[in-house]
Amino acid sequence: MESGKSPFRARTPDEAHVFYLPFSVASIIHFIYQPILSKKDYDRGRLHRIVDDYVGVVAGKYPYWNRSGGADHFMVSCHDWAPEVSTANPKFYSKFIRVLCNANTSEGFRPNRDASLPELYLQYGQLGPTPTQSRSDHPPSNRTILAFFSGGAHGYIRRLLFEHWKKDNDNSDPQVQVFEHLPNRAIYTAKMGSSKFCLCPSGYEVASPRIVEAINHGCVPVLISANYSLPFAEVLDWSEFTVSVPVERIGELKEILEGVSEERYLEMYERVKRVRRHFVLNRPAKAYDLLHMVLHSLWLRRLNVRL
Repeated sequence: MESGKSPFRARTPDEAHVFYLPFSVASIIHFIYQPILSKKDYDRGRLHRIVDDYVGVVAGKYPYWNRSGGADHFMVSCHDWAPEVSTANPKFYSKFIRVLCNANTSEGFRPNRDASLPELYLQYGQLGPTPTQSRSDHPPSNRTILAFFSGGAHGYIRRLLFEHWKKDNDNSDPQVQVFEHLPNRAIYTAKMGSSKFCLCPSGYEVASPRIVEAINHGCVPVLISANYSLPFAEVLDWSEFTVSVPVERIGELKEILEGVSEERYLEMYERVKRVRRHFVLNRPAKAYDLLHMVLHSLWLRRLNVRL
């Protein structure tokens, strides 16, 4: 948008439908919370003060925040702490739009006011497709693994997954391949391309980049989470291209996935390929890509605001 060539950028404030507040929670944590020497150094007070001061300057210098109470202003962040920027002064941020990867409704995410952002890996400073956004179009006939996951033991959901299905456990199953570590990225990518279903358990936070990775590799995502508000749910019916498994049924994973008929699996496989254009960042942006989808989510929330 800063290039001046973006069709989304308004020429004047009066033409703008929404206002982006470009502060970075990740940068605040990186520069303000160093060094961390004790548990009290994790106190969110520094984050609260910086964001409050930032918004206070904007509200004091320009009329737009005050006229809507922040209802046509938004932030974007994938940092775990991002939802907490507004907890110090909930009334002040009651109308503010937060676009967050950590879209956990049990931790204050408001689906009617906030927008869920898909989590994905990007090389620093780049917005185009990266190696982790590469695509696999292996046909179902080449997908010999029922389900696959590899990742750290972050959070109680993954610990449960490893307890039941981790490879090399006494109860490990060749059709449900769950690893904590793999030797290299090539093996990881190859297994995604050889699997019918890719397990996407929440870690410390509800979102996981594995959902986007699975979609890009034509692997039907299996969502294992609680209280996760899925991205673009206003227009995408996630039940048509994913399988959702309740946390308490992790031990029944194989039974659940084997219960998906071949006809139903093939429908989901085709839909995964159809929706993946919505989960890719492009420079410049392309119709229906991730940037368009995020802005559409913002627009729907902006429609609820009368100035």
